[in-house]
Amino acid sequence: MNRTNNKENAPPRRVKLKQHKSAGSTRSVDRNSSSTSAVSNAQKRAKKKAKKKKWNLQDFDIGKPLGRGKFGSVYLAREKSAKYICALKVLYKAQLSKAGVEHQLRREIEIQSHLRHPNILRLYGYFYDSNRVYLILEFAAGGELYKQLQKEETFTEEKTSKYIRQLAGALAYCHKKHVIHRDIKPENLLLGVNGELKIADFGWSVHAPTNRRQTLCGTLDYLPPEMIEGKEHDYAVDAWALGVLTYEFLVGNPPFEAQGHQETYRRISKVDLRFPSHISREAKDLMNKLLVKKAVNRLDLRKVLDHPFITKYHQSKRLNAKPATRKSSTNSINGSKTKVTNKHHSSNKPVSKYSGAETRYL
Repeated sequence: MNRTNNKENAPPRRVKLKQHKSAGSTRSVDRNSSSTSAVSNAQKRAKKKAKKKKWNLQDFDIGKPLGRGKFGSVYLAREKSAKYICALKVLYKAQLSKAGVEHQLRREIEIQSHLRHPNILRLYGYFYDSNRVYLILEFAAGGELYKQLQKEETFTEEKTSKYIRQLAGALAYCHKKHVIHRDIKPENLLLGVNGELKIADFGWSVHAPTNRRQTLCGTLDYLPPEMIEGKEHDYAVDAWALGVLTYEFLVGNPPFEAQGHQETYRRISKVDLRFPSHISREAKDLMNKLLVKKAVNRLDLRKVLDHPFITKYHQSKRLNAKPATRKSSTNSINGSKTKVTNKHHSSNKPVSKYSGAETRYL
């Protein structure tokens, strides 16, 4: 499957993010009946703060390499005290500085670390030394979705419907948090241990409460008309990318792929959309409603879940509904509950025994 990249006219593929802490406030209490309780609560908070973990490399057993990128590598790792399996992304400061992407890394960290969704890869924390930055990430045992697509060439409509449903829910959640992803494509998606899709790369994402942005970013085949025409863009760029992704899953290549960059630009601007004969009526309808030139007319991501292409294979679920839960164990990295299975997260095996498909995080 040939893929066209705009290396000359588009910005680099990935980038990254910032960190903040919010201070809590203490309610006033009755002097006679609650002063002791208030002091006790304050002491507990102080104790909890004092116990907050400061990570370093010695806290982890390092396993096999999972992938390599422009700025570093990703390794399978196990946190020593809790025996919790994760992925450790190692970035070299010199390379980040040379590429001028330190601020983008800070932005990526801040955005991804605050997102909590079953179809978004968790970023548990980070630490650094004099030469490197380390990101502690959820381990996606299913590997890269792009590799699966290359192997199968195309996905069935049922599998495509499943992935698009999961991605639409995750993106709608991001938009609710005022985050625009801006670089949805197969290479930025991973698969969890149960085959669930996970957005893994937030390099081009941005927190945009004001809605409108102007930066040209992403990957050429997935750029919407407003970006290539130099106009402002908003959350609707992710809806466009969802339409392009649906087409690539079903056909095996992006819908506007062409020999040269200029021809690709032309086809995107004209929305020159051509469907093979095997594409179903429901799939065509969904793509036609997402791949619309005027951003305001694109199908809202919250309505994608109720589209016939989705409900044909999956029951419609509200975006705010809690996902079905399986038996979970405590992730001691951050104290939250994280779903794990004994097959992939057993703590009585050496880290070298854990295996998974290669995973690209950069």
